[in-house]
Amino acid sequence: MLADLGERSGDIALQCSETAGYLGEVNRRIQGDAARLIDLQAHMDRLAESQGESVAAARELSLTARRAGQIVADGHAVIGLSLGEVAGLVEHVTGLEGHLRQFLSVIEAVGSISEDLGAIARQTRLLGINAAIEATRGGERAQGFAVVAEEIRRLAGQAGESAATVGDKLGQLDRDARRLIGGVEANIVRGREAGTHIDQLRMSMAEIASLVTQFGDRSETIVACTDAADQDVAALRHGLGDFSRSSGESAARVDAARVQLDGLEGMANAMLNTTAHGPQATRNSRYIALAEEGADEARALIEGALRGGQLSVDALFDTDYRRIDGSEPAQYRNGFTAFADTVLRPALDRHTAQDRAVVGCCLIDMNGYLPTHISARSQPQRPGARDWNMEHARNRQIFMDSQTRRALDGAGDFFLFTYRQDLGEGRYRALRSVFVPLVFAGRRWGLYEVGYLI
Repeated sequence: MLADLGERSGDIALQCSETAGYLGEVNRRIQGDAARLIDLQAHMDRLAESQGESVAAARELSLTARRAGQIVADGHAVIGLSLGEVAGLVEHVTGLEGHLRQFLSVIEAVGSISEDLGAIARQTRLLGINAAIEATRGGERAQGFAVVAEEIRRLAGQAGESAATVGDKLGQLDRDARRLIGGVEANIVRGREAGTHIDQLRMSMAEIASLVTQFGDRSETIVACTDAADQDVAALRHGLGDFSRSSGESAARVDAARVQLDGLEGMANAMLNTTAHGPQATRNSRYIALAEEGADEARALIEGALRGGQLSVDALFDTDYRRIDGSEPAQYRNGFTAFADTVLRPALDRHTAQDRAVVGCCLIDMNGYLPTHISARSQPQRPGARDWNMEHARNRQIFMDSQTRRALDGAGDFFLFTYRQDLGEGRYRALRSVFVPLVFAGRRWGLYEVGYLI
């Protein structure tokens, strides 16, 4: 009955160990998710800040669009009026050409009259000369006529001179008028080109006004979208906060459950260990015997080496663990490592091969250091293969768990516990292990362990 109770306690402890390992992994993942959630919340805070800036920028953009639209509308009216005045000026300049050409026609007409007057003056002068000649022939009776003829000659001369002066002035005026007409014609050409540009400018202004209107409409749409996005971001932040608090509570509950399971595992292991020390044979009796035999052999090999001088007490109890460069997970050497590999590993391999249920035999010092292991668990590490190394290169590593600590600190000839063997990255294997204390030179060195699956 007591043996059956012990076996059931062992099964319970094993199940507790497996469940606690599972909960530990769940808790580890929750903690990892919580850490990532914190990062996500930080990103979310920055997103919310950026979103707030986007909303403010969108509203400012909308306000600017409205102002631009008003400015363009006002400017369009002013520019339209100005363009109209410019167009009127161009038409006025264009109209000057006709007036100047009429003026030129008048000048030409006046010039023709001036030429006629010059011809009349010349003829009158010839007439005066003829009249003077006839007056000379008439003698004293024609003296009055001579005076009149002289006056006619004088007036004809003055008329001729005036006609010549008028002709010169009209010629200069004609040349000036023609140069002015040439300049006006050039200005007319430029004015017509300006009219074309004015029409294009009017079209451009109309297009600008249309674009500003579209820009205003789009900016209003952007404001609506950013407002909606801001509300979504706020809701998401609130949801992340709730989820963060919930995940924290879940992690705490999982951790509390794991602690309770650890306690239950400890009680079940205590019952298992107590039963194993009773007189009744159990399924564990064979492995207890194997552990005691292996411990006796290891003890004999070490004590013989201490007596023969192949090993010193200082090397055996050396705690100056020197990390092996590049090892991952970390491996260490001390003064006992080389002897353990050379002398003890063959014995560990031999005892492990005695039963297929045995996972492995090893030695553990008071700090959880494994100076050596069986050959299958002492393979050279593979670079970058941490998970593989954790399982196949367990030698020279340091491991510690609650059950190993209890066995190291406990008093007794052996300890039978179930525990979770750490395989790295949250992976565990639930084992039963027999721990046999090892004492040398009156000092507790550590344990000899046999791990097995039944």
